[in-house]
Amino acid sequence: METLMGILSKNTLVTALAVTGLMMFVSHLLSKYLTRGKLQSSAIAIMLGLILAYIAGTFTGGSKGVADVSVLAGFALLGGASIRDLAIASTAFEVDVKEVRRAGRIGIFALLLGCIVPFAIGAAVAWLMGYRDAASMATIGAGAMTYIVGPITGTAVGAPSEIIALSIAIGLIKAVFFMVCTPLLAKFMYLHSPRAAMIFGGLAGTTSGVAAGLAATDVRLVPYGALVATFYTGLGCLLAPSVFFLALTPFF
Repeated sequence: METLMGILSKNTLVTALAVTGLMMFVSHLLSKYLTRGKLQSSAIAIMLGLILAYIAGTFTGGSKGVADVSVLAGFALLGGASIRDLAIASTAFEVDVKEVRRAGRIGIFALLLGCIVPFAIGAAVAWLMGYRDAASMATIGAGAMTYIVGPITGTAVGAPSEIIALSIAIGLIKAVFFMVCTPLLAKFMYLHSPRAAMIFGGLAGTTSGVAAGLAATDVRLVPYGALVATFYTGLGCLLAPSVFFLALTPFF
């Protein structure tokens, strides 16, 4: 056992990949036999990962989830920003340009609506919770867009660190919500075509949530939803600390 643990600890990235594969296999079995296919294996794997990260964080007292366990340190790289962004960018190569054109004006409208509505709701909730200055309201509103737009906006407008942390937390909750609930609500949303996936990506916005949710629904839709959701993140990073923040300053 000591020899095995030593080998696993020296090859942490390979260990992380093996553990991920094992979790996907277990999730597939749970999806097939426990839920009879009603809940996709990807959604189950996401929930298992979150549970394991919470347990690891509780017992180790660290801040990186399972990566704080020495034998699982490879998850710091496997689940890090670089590989995440590489995975998101690589999905664009599977996009059919003809399908993108079919989204047309409604896709652009969904993108703008997806930016404005979460920001407005987030800013309104911030005001109700006692954050009455424009910088805090804009940061929390941006966090309701995505957990990436929130800290970028907070840094740009000079929001306190605790407000920036709150915006990240809000964005993460939104991402997890779409990861888990997308396959459950896919039929209700008529999420069965590339055009629908692009509109969904524009309305939801959170790239990780959209990509994981669509993967659990229909993996063929992932490139389309992730493509528009990536545009959403860039557009949010431009609008939130500038146009949206300036819209709040005359009143707060």
